[in-house]
Amino acid sequence: MNIIQEKYKVLVVDDEESILDVTEGFFQRKGHEVFTAANGKEALDIINRERIDCCFTDINMPEMDGLELAQELQKRDYSFPVVIMTGYPSIENTIDTLKNGVVDFLIKPINLEQMELTLRRVVKQRSLFVENLILKEEVARQEKLKKLNAELVTRIDDVNILNRIMEDFSSTDSSDDIFSKVVELGVEILKADNVIFHIWAEQDASLVSVASSDNIDDNRIFEDIKPFIKGVIQTDAEPCLVSQGRARKDLPEGVLSLMVVPLKIRGKVFGSASAVIRNGKKSFDEKDIYYMTFITRKAASAIENIALYENIYDNLFSTLYAFVAAVEARDRYTREHSTRVAKLSCKIGEQMGCSDEELNILNFAGYLHDVGKIGIRDAILLKPGKLNEQEYEKIKEHPVIGADIVGKLGLWDKEQIIIRHHHERFDGDGYPDGLKNNEIPKLARILAVADVADAMSSDRAYRNRMEYDKMITIITKNAGTQFDPEVVENFLKIVDKKMLNDL
Repeated sequence: MNIIQEKYKVLVVDDEESILDVTEGFFQRKGHEVFTAANGKEALDIINRERIDCCFTDINMPEMDGLELAQELQKRDYSFPVVIMTGYPSIENTIDTLKNGVVDFLIKPINLEQMELTLRRVVKQRSLFVENLILKEEVARQEKLKKLNAELVTRIDDVNILNRIMEDFSSTDSSDDIFSKVVELGVEILKADNVIFHIWAEQDASLVSVASSDNIDDNRIFEDIKPFIKGVIQTDAEPCLVSQGRARKDLPEGVLSLMVVPLKIRGKVFGSASAVIRNGKKSFDEKDIYYMTFITRKAASAIENIALYENIYDNLFSTLYAFVAAVEARDRYTREHSTRVAKLSCKIGEQMGCSDEELNILNFAGYLHDVGKIGIRDAILLKPGKLNEQEYEKIKEHPVIGADIVGKLGLWDKEQIIIRHHHERFDGDGYPDGLKNNEIPKLARILAVADVADAMSSDRAYRNRMEYDKMITIITKNAGTQFDPEVVENFLKIVDKKMLNDL
């Protein structure tokens, strides 16, 4: 059954022409009659000749601003609904607008659907308010005013919280700080027991934890709900709220309430913020998910700003290097392996006449070539014995995971390719894509030799380091099958025991 919606006369006041054009087109499509003005004076001219049902106005405008307009409208009709649109609310402006009869706030950038919902709500409230003034006795009217006042106090609290969130993210200067800030605000504002931020690796549909309110090794709650988080991201990537976790069979028993809010950058899922309540009687509600959505949107903007304008390479390098450090901290046998591989790759590249740009790519890719191992479980990564077939297939995923993590940042396309293909074999029997010969990027062929040489020269979880001569024999023997013969030839020209020890 179709519900017939009331149509209203709407006035939108803003000195930004683009906002006027967008809102006018939206409300007209909804069947409303729309009037636009660039400032308060133009708005009053329209109100003098038209019976307007609701006015949406910006605060800062030339000739007559939004506060002056609201004050003038209040003098004419105390019940006239005025909604303020502002990009950065302040306590001073909030109090001023409340004094001038403003009935609601909308935070820019404006959600148009929310704008229409606000229109219908405030017009209905005005109708009820006028009816009460006419039909109810003075006591009833006073109760209504008390209720409205309480709602306005709540709106002030909302504005304070939103303002706090914006201020917190405006002071962050690194990606790590942003991830931690999402977790911190989630715990403080939502009163959650646990909050975690994951980065989403789309290539293999994996979640990598980068910030949490708890030690994930001690608290397995988020491991148990990972399938649920993945489902939210892969279904529609929209915020999801579970008020009563006990009623869900797909959630562990200890989860009383849960929310998952994907973080998107330029329309693509970058990560997700998840919050859990495990104790007490409180459960998340619509306001909580609104706050967490606002937090993730501001986090996304902060990440973009850092990536585009504020020391992009330092911040993103530090984030990626932290991932590498996290991998190496888990396995003492591979500690500093990435650094040595980067150095050895560059020495081979210099011998082969690589350009400065190629050497920079080799250094970056060499240092980050195993970053994908952050997505491999310790039980496999640190297994002291031989891996079974299933475990080996899992470990083979790390080049794809690593390339996807680097690719998410959208800056190092060449480095991403080298990381993905450093386990390809010259004869085509490698992974992940089975490339062979010159199909494998030259720098990936160099990195492959450096990676194996250092691995054989180092103590590993499943064996002691190999003797130098034996390592040289194996690499020489596998030239033309596992390795590019030209790379092996140049490697042999520069390598000796002292050089490997000095890396």
